[in-house]
Amino acid sequence: MASKTFDLNIEKILENWETRHAVREVIANALDEQALTNTASTIIEKKGDSWFIRDFGRGIRYTHLTQNENQEKLSSTVVIGRFGIGLKDALATFERHGVEVTIKSKFGIIKTTKMVKQGFGDIVTLHALIEDPVDTDFIGTEFELRNVSDNEIDAAKKLFFLFSGEPVLETTRYGQIIRRQSGPGSIYINGVMVAEEVNFLFSYNITLLNAAIKKAINRERANVGRTAYAESVKKILLSSNNADVAQQLSRDLANYQSGMAHDELAWLDVQEHAVKILNTQGNVVVVTAEEALSRPDLMDDARNSGLSIVTIPENLRAKVANSVDVAGNRIVDITAYTQSYNESFVFKFVERESLSENEKDVFSITPWVLETFGGKPENVKSIRISSTMRPETNSTKNAIGCWDQSTASIVISREELGSKSRYAAVLMHELIHAKTGFSDVTRDFETSLTVLIGRLCQGWIETSVSTEKIAAIAPQSTPSTVDWTDVTRPSEHYLPMTTAQKKPWFKFW
Repeated sequence: MASKTFDLNIEKILENWETRHAVREVIANALDEQALTNTASTIIEKKGDSWFIRDFGRGIRYTHLTQNENQEKLSSTVVIGRFGIGLKDALATFERHGVEVTIKSKFGIIKTTKMVKQGFGDIVTLHALIEDPVDTDFIGTEFELRNVSDNEIDAAKKLFFLFSGEPVLETTRYGQIIRRQSGPGSIYINGVMVAEEVNFLFSYNITLLNAAIKKAINRERANVGRTAYAESVKKILLSSNNADVAQQLSRDLANYQSGMAHDELAWLDVQEHAVKILNTQGNVVVVTAEEALSRPDLMDDARNSGLSIVTIPENLRAKVANSVDVAGNRIVDITAYTQSYNESFVFKFVERESLSENEKDVFSITPWVLETFGGKPENVKSIRISSTMRPETNSTKNAIGCWDQSTASIVISREELGSKSRYAAVLMHELIHAKTGFSDVTRDFETSLTVLIGRLCQGWIETSVSTEKIAAIAPQSTPSTVDWTDVTRPSEHYLPMTTAQKKPWFKFW
C-alpha cells in the first residue's frame, strides 16, 4: 500500500490538554460536518477495545491537516469549530498520551508517528502517514481511538450540550435557556462548553455570537470569561417569553434581599422582564416583602382569589409601578390590586340595633356633630357603620372612614365607635370630603380642614372662655400679630359659618 508522510510541524503544544480535550476536537469536527452537510447524526461507539467517532459528511483529506483558518466554518453560524489547527492539536495530544489514532475516509487512511524533520536531523516532529484508501465508497470520516479510557470519552462528551441530557426550556434568536440538572451551570457556544457558572440559575447555549465572544474564544475553547458572554446571556433571558423560566426567576427573586439569589437576578432588567412575563398569565400580584408583611389581609384575599404572590426586591418596585407587561397589560402590583379590590369591595353594614350600648352612645352624637358642622350636606343621604373597610391606596392600613359617592353615604369603621372623639373626628373629616369634593393630601382639603378647626375653636372660645381670660393668656402665648379674622374668613370654596358652632358641642367628647 502506497504511503506518504506529512510533517505536522509539532514538537510540543498545549501540554495542559488531557485526552478528553483531544476527543472533544474530534467530536466537534464530526458535529460541524453533520451541521454543514445536513447528514446523519454522528456516531460515538465502542467496538472491542477501540472507540469510534464517525460522521457521514464529505470525508477528511490530508489537506485538512494544514494550519489555516477554515473559512467555511468562520462564515457559518451553526458550527462549533473556528480554528483549522484544532485537529492537529488533537493528534499531538493523542500522541503525547499514548492514544493510537487511525482516520479513515474515501480519500485515504491517516495515522501518526514521530519522525526526524526532513533536512534537520536533530529535530523530531509529529508526522501524519497518508495511505491510499481501502474503500473509495466510504461515506464520511471515521476516527478509531485505541488505548483511550471510557472515562475520557465520557468526560469529552460532557463538554457538549448534545450529550449533557439537560432539557431546553426555550430557544430564542440569541440562544437557548437550559434547565440545570446538577452541578454548576454550563455556558455553551454553539453546543460546546466554554465555561461553568456555579451560581447561575440556568445553563445557556449561545448561538448568535457577538464580537466579544468571537474575540474571547481561544484555541482551548475553555475558561472563557463572563465578561465575554454576559451580554449574550442577558439577551437570551430578555428574549424569553417562557412561563417556566419566568416562574423560576420569580422564585429566585424572593432570595434577592438576603443575597441568596442566583447571579442572573443581579441584572435589574432581567428581574423586570421576569415580572412582565408572569403578569401575562393574569394570576399574580407582585409585592415587596415589606408590602406583604404590612398588608396580610390583602395578601390573604389575593390567595383566596387564586392569585400567586410574587415577592420582588425594593429596587424593582419603582420599575414595575404603573408599567405594562409584554402583552400591554398593566402589571398588578399592590397599588393596582388595591384599586381592583376596592372596585369589587362590598361593605358589611351594621345596623343601629346591632350595636353595643357603648357604640350606640357614641353613634348618638351624630346629629350634634352634623349641627356643629353646619348641617348635613345635601349630597349626603346617609351615615352608616361598617365592620369592613376598603384598604387605602398606597397605605398599609384600611380606611377608618370614607365618602362613598356612588351610594351618597359616609361610611365609618365600627372600630371608630370606641370613643366619641375618634368618631366625631372621622365624621367631620368625611363631611369635608362630601361638602367640598376635595381629596386627601391636597392643599384644598388641608385648607378646608384648617378653616373648620379655626371656626370650631372660635365657637369654643365664644361659648366657654371669657374676654378677660383671653386677654390674660394672649400676651404670654400668642404673637401679637395674629389676625384671628384670617381663621374665620369665609370662602366660596370652604364651609359657611353657622350658629351651630356656638353650641357647647365639645362637651360630648
